Amino acid sequence: MNFEQFNLDSRLQAGINKAGYKTPTPIQMQAIPLALQGMDIIGTAQTGTGKTAAFVLPILNRLLTMQKKQTRALIITPTRELAEQIHQEFRNFSLGTGIRSTTVYGGVGANPQVHALRSKVEIIVACPGRLLDLIQKGDANLQHIEMLVLDEADRMLDMGFLPDVKRILKHVPNRRQTMLFSATFPKEIDSLARQTLQNPKRVSIGLSRPAHTVSHSLYPVPQHLKSKLLFALLRETKFKSVLIFTRTKHRAKKLAKQIGNLGYRTTSLHSNRTQNQRQSALRGFKSGQSQIMVATDIAARGLDIETISHVINYDIPDTADAYIHRIGRTGRAERSGKAFTFVTGEDDAMVRSIEKIMGNKLPRLYLDEFDYKAAKPKGQPNQKFRRNGNNNRGGSQNKNNRSRRTTTQKNNHPNRGKQNQNPPKKHKARS
Repeated sequence: MNFEQFNLDSRLQAGINKAGYKTPTPIQMQAIPLALQGMDIIGTAQTGTGKTAAFVLPILNRLLTMQKKQTRALIITPTRELAEQIHQEFRNFSLGTGIRSTTVYGGVGANPQVHALRSKVEIIVACPGRLLDLIQKGDANLQHIEMLVLDEADRMLDMGFLPDVKRILKHVPNRRQTMLFSATFPKEIDSLARQTLQNPKRVSIGLSRPAHTVSHSLYPVPQHLKSKLLFALLRETKFKSVLIFTRTKHRAKKLAKQIGNLGYRTTSLHSNRTQNQRQSALRGFKSGQSQIMVATDIAARGLDIETISHVINYDIPDTADAYIHRIGRTGRAERSGKAFTFVTGEDDAMVRSIEKIMGNKLPRLYLDEFDYKAAKPKGQPNQKFRRNGNNNRGGSQNKNNRSRRTTTQKNNHPNRGKQNQNPPKKHKARS
């Protein structure tokens, strides 16, 4: 099947061709025909599956069918980065059609946004907080909205935006087409869907698992040796571009500086950066000007860069769902990707959750010649490191096997911590 079989407006085909779209993804094949019929949709798809185009193309097609100088489509999304990505997709596909879109979010001046809204742009891509502010001030008029998209609904729930979303919905006509997309479907999102959608059609693709194009590995390591292990791993890994996730913005900033001092072209993305700084960092990373980006979870969604070859979880995410979204930044558009996750003894419960959602045990890998028993800096208590990454302290020695990079471990390197149950494989440079 190709995009021509959707019978989209011919003016959209140029944008589709320019974007390099040839064969629709599974979510696009299921969702686009339903959306073109004006049906309400609940879409549950793993990240990186082409979900954005699945609602962007039907919206543009409807706007072109009967053009009016009114704001007719509203997309609500949790982060600025995701808003910009969706906005850019609208611009790419609508090239030369005269259809306009704008973004509405906080952290930047409101005046350009107000001007765009007053000019009655056809499409608004908004984050809930700023949009609600503008509605309450009388600067945003949603009475002509015909198509509403709630994108990354579970993330909006996580970020506490659901009350704002419900307030915004009171200003949108009841007679409309609504599409709700969510990677996961907790009870609060189910309740929102029942209140918001009318006889929705369900589309589910690859539920709750990362794309099959990504390989996954765990790297057990003491907390105080994470940075040294990361630097060693970067030296031994052949990569095109790397996205590194940390739990805090302060760690992201510090780690980016340390990696930059090693000679890598590095940038960072976190909430302490201004919107202009964020956009500059994203442009540099996307263009290849920066080889490595260190980010917090604000980059876990809405970062659509097909060239990311590796994702490294310097800090393991707080939930298995967050793992899916982080890892979804690589292996996009059917390209292969690799995901490395550093784990300490305190991460056992989350590792089990991730392995449960993955449906299999993930390989534990080690770097040869790396000193896993190096002591902490003075003043900090030493932490015992168990090579198996769990609470089992036992194991039998087998001196015939040396430590190597492995997917299953039985024996230890002679110079490294507690013994595991399968021999590690020797680490080699990975692509």
